Amino acid sequence: MFEGRDVRGDAERAFRVIERGGIAILPLTVAYAIACRTEAAIRKIYETKRRSFSKVTGIMGTPALQRELHVLDARAQQIVDRLVELDIPIGVIAPYRADHPHLSTFEPFVLQNAAVGGTMNVLLNVGALFSRMAELSVAEGVPVVGASANLSLSPTKFRLEDIEPELRAIADIALDYGPSTHASANGLASTMIDFSTMRVQRAGACFERIAGLLEREFGIALERPPA
Repeated sequence: MFEGRDVRGDAERAFRVIERGGIAILPLTVAYAIACRTEAAIRKIYETKRRSFSKVTGIMGTPALQRELHVLDARAQQIVDRLVELDIPIGVIAPYRADHPHLSTFEPFVLQNAAVGGTMNVLLNVGALFSRMAELSVAEGVPVVGASANLSLSPTKFRLEDIEPELRAIADIALDYGPSTHASANGLASTMIDFSTMRVQRAGACFERIAGLLEREFGIALERPPA
């Protein structure tokens, strides 16, 4: 997906658009996503997606930020670190440290929309572009949040050209990297797990691989949620 691409240059361009308050459509290995950082941009995205504000965004972060931000016991964090080591895409949901310095730079509405029930979702291992943008976000103290680039209740989009025109129209930059590498058979994006309870909130990309790894190496049998 990233071969022959100017990943660092594209990451810089997309990040600067978001930094200025704009909206970016980004290619991830699990699906295409739409990202921003301001309340105005979040409201525009949710209005266009026809998405309820009861559905939260995920935050862009590095593995180092995830370890600092999330409150997990040693075993749960060991599992996350193992997934990072193997570069398996995962949405890590867990209780978070509200006093972490990175959160102090969020606009209040954006922070509220990224948290639910005292937890936050940090997406990891979804491609070189996302990873580089996450590094910029953390290094420069510019928080970025995102959601899937599709209208609510419509299928996840694994190619830029499949994203609905009205959603593409609000993006200030849209990067086309071809089909997502880990497009899931069930049409969902990243697998998301609450690592404080080991509850699967969404069984998406690479779920079978994740489940097999946790059973073999940690003796944990993940329960797939209802379709």
